[in-house]
Order: sequence, then structure tokens, then C-alpha cells
Amino acid sequence: MAALDTWERRLVSIARVIPYFVLTVTTVLYTIFTEQPVAERWFTYGVVAFGYAWMAWWFTLHPEWHQRADLMAVFVGGMVVFYAVLGMREHWFGAVSYAVYVYASELLRGRWMFAVVAVTAGLATLSLFGGYPPPGEEAAFWLLLLIFVVLACTFTYVGHVTAEQSRMRKELLDENEGLHAQLLVQAHEAGVQDERHRLAGEIHDTLAQGLTGIITQLSAATPADWERRVAVAAELARSNLAEARRSVHALRPPALDSAALPEALDEVASGWSTVYGVPVSVTLTGAARAMHPEVEVALLRTAQEALANVAKHAEASRVGLTLSYMEDVVTLDVRDDGVGFDLASPSSGFGLPAMRHRVHRLSGALFVESEPGSGTAISARVPA
Repeated sequence: MAALDTWERRLVSIARVIPYFVLTVTTVLYTIFTEQPVAERWFTYGVVAFGYAWMAWWFTLHPEWHQRADLMAVFVGGMVVFYAVLGMREHWFGAVSYAVYVYASELLRGRWMFAVVAVTAGLATLSLFGGYPPPGEEAAFWLLLLIFVVLACTFTYVGHVTAEQSRMRKELLDENEGLHAQLLVQAHEAGVQDERHRLAGEIHDTLAQGLTGIITQLSAATPADWERRVAVAAELARSNLAEARRSVHALRPPALDSAALPEALDEVASGWSTVYGVPVSVTLTGAARAMHPEVEVALLRTAQEALANVAKHAEASRVGLTLSYMEDVVTLDVRDDGVGFDLASPSSGFGLPAMRHRVHRLSGALFVESEPGSGTAISARVPA
């Protein structure tokens, strides 16, 4: 999207320089080849200077006026008069009609746009003939006038439609980006709720029970066994502290705190390979870029869960991770050469449902391919 906007801005800038360029080139040609007397030359140069000043003041120096139909009607009308005076003085200035076409197609709409284009095409024909033709040349004049008008109106219409379609596409892209951002916000809110439920369950299952055990041990202590009771309570406290730290770390993977997603995947894969002794290759395709934290967390958690499943079930000798950055999506592929499994057989594990839930929460998709004896491939695709 950013690249598209950059190219559109460049094209617009070039289009707005062309009228000055055309006027400059035709003025140079006029200076070289004209046979007009010196006095008429200076009058022509004065008209040219007026044209430069008119375009600069009404269009270039006041871009905020472009949306005011009344002011732009005055500007385009002045350009038509300017071209009529200049084109009738010397046929070298016939090409200046291009400037009028550019301004008319950009600033006018509907019948007014085509009316100005048709009038300008008529003036271009008169400039080419040096005025209305003498008897005997009328047929050629009217035929050329018809051709000029039809071509000018056709190209103006095509350019107008193309510009409108480009504008509509850009609006749709902007709208899609807004919807994508909204989906990410909703996914973040859903993720917050999920983490709250998860933490509530873990607090109930581990921390609360541990604290209850500590209270029970200390309350039941007697002079005869207080040392044993305190030792048990201390061990429970250490265990609860470890559980608390694990729960906090689960909110955001520590690997993402100080590294981008590709580096975090490298770190996770390297650590997993060290623990389980299975080589892991990490491949990056496309240009890495920063993404919404929810997207990065979901992909890293998916990789961790997939590697955990490989360690538990696959009996693999090698594993491959591929992170692919594309224009509007990012994919993570995890492949192993392990024992595989039958997709048709129901699974009692929570690994795949957890991965699928994470990815679907971001409006993404999770694909699993596996056969007994042929390894497993997991592909997670989420909007970037």
C-alpha cells in the first residue's frame, strides 16, 4: 500500500509539471522558428509569462483551492482564453492544449469537463490551420476538427474512469486496512479475556491450592513437628513462586521482548533443538517487517506448540520452520519427518485445537497435512 501511494504521488507530481514543460518547449520552438516582428514577439512572451503566472497562482501555489469548484472554473476558463490567444498567434503553441486537457480532466466533472475538452480541441484545430481555413479547405478542417474532438474526449473519458477506479481501489484498501485493524483490536480483546480465564484457572489450580497448603501446614505446626511443617511450607512457597513466574511469562513470550519475530523463532528453535537433540532449520522468505504484537505472539506460540507436539509424538530426526512474509499475509510452516498420524482419527490432545484457536482469533487459518509414516506439516496463515 505504501509503495502504491508513493508511485501515485510521483505520477501526480510529474503530471503537474508537464504543463510548464510543454509551455517551455513550445516557447523555445517559437523563439527559434518564428518569423514574427520583434514587437509581436514581445507581446507573445508577455502572454506566455501570464500563462506561467496564472498556472502558478491558481493551481500550484494554492492546492487547497483544488476542491473549490467555483475557483477552479475560473482557473480553467482562464486557461482556455490563454490558449486561444496564444494558439491563434502561432501554431507552435498548439501543443499547449495538453495543459488544458490535464487541468480539465482533474478539476472538472461531467458535461463541463467534456465541453472544455471539446472547445480546446477546436482551438487546437484552428491553431493548426492558423485560423478558419480559406475556401476549399473547409472539408479538411471539419474532418480534422471531428477527429480532434473525438480523440480528446475519448482519452479524457478513459483517463477520468481510470483515475476514479484508482481512487475507489484506494478507498477500498484503506477500508480493508481499517477493518483489519479493527479485527486485530477485537482479537486483542478476545486474547485478554482468554488470558484472564487462563490465569484464573491457573490461580485456582496451582497458586490458591498452594497457598491453602502453606496455611494448612503452618496452622497445624506443633512444637514436635514445626521444623518439618515449615520446611514443607517453604517448599510449597517456592513452587508457587515458580508457577507465578511461569504464568507471567506466558502473557508475552520473553523471546519477543528483545527481538523481532524471525530472531525469536531462531531462539525458540535453537533452545528446543538443544533440549531434544533434533536439528531444526529456520528459513525466512520475503522482507521481514514489524507486525501487530498479537500477530507475532500468535505465530511464535504456534511454533512453540508445534515443536512441543513434535517432541511428544513425532519421533522426528529433523524439523523445518519457514516464516514467509507476503504482501498482506504472513505464513508459518512447521514440517517434520516423524511418524505422522491419521487425520481422520480423533485426537484427545489440546495442541492442535489451541493452535487453531489462536490463528482463527486473528481471522487466519491453520492447515494440517499428515499421514502415518510420512511426517507432519502444519501451516498457519494470518493477515499481516
